[in-house]
Amino acid sequence: MHHNMILSASGWRKVFTASGDEEDSSPSIGKANTLISILIGETFAEFLLEKGLDSTPVVIVGRDTRPTGDEIAKSLMKSLLYSGIKVRYAGIVAAPEIMAYAKSAHAFIYISASHNPIGHNGIKFGMSDGGVLPAEESRHLIEMFEKNCSILENEAHAWEILSRVHDESLEQVYTTSPQYKEEALKEYSSFVRQIISGTADTDEQEKIFGIIRESIKSRPMTVVADMNGSARSCSIDRGLVESFGIKLETFNDKPGEIVHAIIPEPENLVHCAEKINQMQESGDTSVLLGYMPDCDGDRGNIVFWDEKGGEDKDEKTARPLPAQEVFALCVMAESTYGIWKEENFKARGLFRKIMSGCGPRAVAVNCPTSMRIDEICSKLGIKLFRAEVGEANVVHLAQGKRDEGYSVRILGEGSNGGNITHPSRVRDPLATLFAIVKLLTIRDKKDNEGRLKKGLFHIWCEKSGQEYRYNDDFSLSDVLETLPQYTTTGVSESRAILQVKTEDKGLLKERFKKVFEDEWVSKRDELESIYGFDSYEADTTNGTEEHKNTSDWNNGKGGLKIRFLDKDGITKAFIWMRPSGTEPVFRIMCDVKGNDPSAERSLLRWETSMIRKADSMDGGAA
Repeated sequence: MHHNMILSASGWRKVFTASGDEEDSSPSIGKANTLISILIGETFAEFLLEKGLDSTPVVIVGRDTRPTGDEIAKSLMKSLLYSGIKVRYAGIVAAPEIMAYAKSAHAFIYISASHNPIGHNGIKFGMSDGGVLPAEESRHLIEMFEKNCSILENEAHAWEILSRVHDESLEQVYTTSPQYKEEALKEYSSFVRQIISGTADTDEQEKIFGIIRESIKSRPMTVVADMNGSARSCSIDRGLVESFGIKLETFNDKPGEIVHAIIPEPENLVHCAEKINQMQESGDTSVLLGYMPDCDGDRGNIVFWDEKGGEDKDEKTARPLPAQEVFALCVMAESTYGIWKEENFKARGLFRKIMSGCGPRAVAVNCPTSMRIDEICSKLGIKLFRAEVGEANVVHLAQGKRDEGYSVRILGEGSNGGNITHPSRVRDPLATLFAIVKLLTIRDKKDNEGRLKKGLFHIWCEKSGQEYRYNDDFSLSDVLETLPQYTTTGVSESRAILQVKTEDKGLLKERFKKVFEDEWVSKRDELESIYGFDSYEADTTNGTEEHKNTSDWNNGKGGLKIRFLDKDGITKAFIWMRPSGTEPVFRIMCDVKGNDPSAERSLLRWETSMIRKADSMDGGAA
């Protein structure tokens, strides 16, 4: 059986609609996709059973709100039941929700294609640690699936599974589903409170939350959420946000009613911005933040009320924050929050020991995360580590660094937006939202003896050498002006996506190296005159491994970054490339220090032309 799926550690994806149209909103998956779903379920059952667990494996199954999710779930669950697996069906759940709940079972299967168009769907697999399978186990599962698909009798076998699983067995799964959904919500709510506070101790949590609530009493806050019919529309968002005294205004909040494109990039955040502008115009000046999740609710980028008038400085307006800027803001917020906790709760000494370890601080990111993070980490004395693109790669890099003794509070993929805050192993818009809420609410305060206890933004200004920019009545606009400034290609921009003919991507990079070296020689004087580039270094990433300043650019399907340095050895810009693990495209981007859109556009065009030239060498295909 030909499955036509893209298989990676981040998830297995394809267009699941019977029509094969990626924009089709029909719930029907057709015969072929039904059989594929059955084989996927059986393969994961085999994967679990070969582990020799002490008891019958319990698997939590959940899905996002895509139309095809129900039929995929039904086929998967029949296959799991046929294999003797105990199934807990949580129904529609957000990705962070099912991953928090996974700790009560042996494993989970989550049906989602994240931000891909509505006709796509996919599968994520994980164990009770709440994260997707690490690379080695993922490879093994993929090999098992490919083998099962190659068996000649697999279609007849799949139909046998469908016919032999009794309706009563599946009906029992659906009957108990509401119970498991409630359990998932409860576990997730408790877990998010750990993430926000940085401690599992509920008394310590309440001390932190009390400070946030008191601040909001004096500075009321309203948050707008464009749910876009996502799984977050039936998750914990309202209960959690309003428990802090923050008003939550939601719209497009009926599960499954996906009214516009799914990816939470600026072109789709405009709906949230319009809502904020309308509320501000009607006199509600407490509306400061908004967010829009993707369909599975693990990613949610931010819109904010810019009281300084946006880029033109001529009119107050709501505007979306680019993904890289959101991540940079969260890294700064969570890092200064860690410093604040130590300074204010030193006597108890609980926070870092409980949640993040007590070693030197570190941040883990993916290869194309903007150099904003390098500067922020440098100012705050934090070590920075990079992995290949893929949430699983960054999560496992962070865990590896914790095993080495580092304290890794925050991690993520700046290029894709959102953040992962320990102990979570997945992005979560609530973690993003509350990183910013803490930044805005934990302000300067004098203790009982009259000593000043600096808030998060004041700590950042001090550590970054910008204390002159601090004022007690600061807004998020003020905060953003203090962040390092870079111009970065957006991941969803059409110019960031290339179609290439060369199948062997390592070979393509070898050819690119030759083209680049030739052009570096011919353009060096021009590059130095225009951009101040004196030299370059190449870095590659595969999985959790990064090789800096390497001469070997052929790293297969991994990431390749070319950094451009000035005469003082300071990196001024980089270009980057990597074949997507979840889509049949080649992704590229550019990051340039400063507010310099023309430089970013020019360097990205240069990168594109060199890749095109490399792709056309020797006939292109390998």
